[in-house]
Amino acid sequence: MLTIKVLGSGCENCKKLEAVTRQVVEQMGVQAEVIKVTEYPDIMAYNIISTTALVINEKVVSFGRIPSPAEITTFIANALT
Repeated sequence: MLTIKVLGSGCENCKKLEAVTRQVVEQMGVQAEVIKVTEYPDIMAYNIISTTALVINEKVVSFGRIPSPAEITTFIANALT
C-alpha cells in the first residue's frame, strides 16, 4: 500500500491537490493512504522550498505547484514499480 502525503497549510491549492490525488488513486484502483500534513515542522522535515507538495512513500515528487492528474498518475505508477 502506498502512503501519499499532501504537504501544505490547508490553502485552496492544498485542498485541490488532495482532491485530485484522491481522484487519481480511485481511478487507478490502487491501495493508498492519502494524508494531509499541515504542521509546519512536519512540512519542513521534507526540505522543500515551497508548498504545496506531494510525497509518495516518503519521496518528494512535486512541490511549489499542483501537478496535473496525468503527472500524479505517473508518480503513483512509478512508486508501484
